[in-house]
Amino acid sequence: MHNKADYIIQKLGLQKHPEGGYFKETYRSNKNVFVEDLDGKRNFSTCIYFLITNEAYSAFHKVSQDEIWHFYEGSCIHLHLISPDGTFRMQKIGNAWNAGELPQFVVPAQTWFAAEVIQTKAYALVGCTVSPGFDFKDFQLADKKQLLEEYPEHEQIIDRLTR
Repeated sequence: MHNKADYIIQKLGLQKHPEGGYFKETYRSNKNVFVEDLDGKRNFSTCIYFLITNEAYSAFHKVSQDEIWHFYEGSCIHLHLISPDGTFRMQKIGNAWNAGELPQFVVPAQTWFAAEVIQTKAYALVGCTVSPGFDFKDFQLADKKQLLEEYPEHEQIIDRLTR
């Protein structure tokens, strides 16, 4: 792994995430809201640090809420999205605005998505904000076989970015 990534993981106290990469929750609001669609209370908002590398990509998953990605430093990320209707989109997340990168991007609720660092031996540090707040009850890691059955037209990217 990249020396700077190792330093950031240690300095920020990041832990391995089930989807891949490393994370640490940095904020969870003290107030709750009842969300009927989610069958219960959720915090108003949550936020994490999230770091990925070439080896530790973020595998396809979805959450029940919108998720906002904020780019902090490192290499450009390719964020791959498959909407519920099967539409595929790739968005570059980074600071090279002239190259089509965005420093902030919202992944809509119930969208399958995965993220990878494209540059070799590189990392990216981002923040992810979820509102209403994240709860693992609202998280679903993709099953490769099931996702391929549902979206066979995206076989190449699904095969590459699921575990």
